[in-house]
Amino acid sequence: MQRLPQNLPPYLIVFDGECVLCSGFYRFMLKHDRRQRFAFATAQSPLGQRLYQALGLPTRDFETNLVIINGAVFQRLDAFAAAMRALGGIWHLPALLRFLPLWLKDFAYHRIARNRYRIFGRYNTCMAPTPAQRARFVKGGF
Repeated sequence: MQRLPQNLPPYLIVFDGECVLCSGFYRFMLKHDRRQRFAFATAQSPLGQRLYQALGLPTRDFETNLVIINGAVFQRLDAFAAAMRALGGIWHLPALLRFLPLWLKDFAYHRIARNRYRIFGRYNTCMAPTPAQRARFVKGGF
C-alpha cells in the first residue's frame, strides 16, 4: 500500500461522481456544511484515483466514498458517520451508526453499495459543479 499525499486538506470527501446516491451525499454535505470545512474530490479525478490506489481500493468500481479527517481515513458506513459527526448539531445523531457491530455495518453498506446503480441510477458522466461548488474541490479533485 502506498502512502497518502501529504498536502490533503484536513477535511476531505472523495465520492463517485457518476453515482446518483454518492453525488447526493456530496450535495447534502455542501448544503449542511455551514462552516465549509470539507473539500471534495471525485473518485474519477487524478487525486481520487491516487487515493484509491494508495489505499489498495479498486480504481474503476467505487464501492465506498472516502472521508478523510485530519489524516484518518474512513470508509463505508464509518465514512458517513464521520462526516455526520463533523457536521455537528442534529447531524451528530446519524454518527451513532459508528457504534453498530462491524458485521452489521458492512452487511448493510455492501448491500446498498452493490445495488446503488440499479436502485438510484447512474449519471453518464461526472456531475458538472457550478463555479461556487467547484471552488470547494481540492486541486486535482475534479
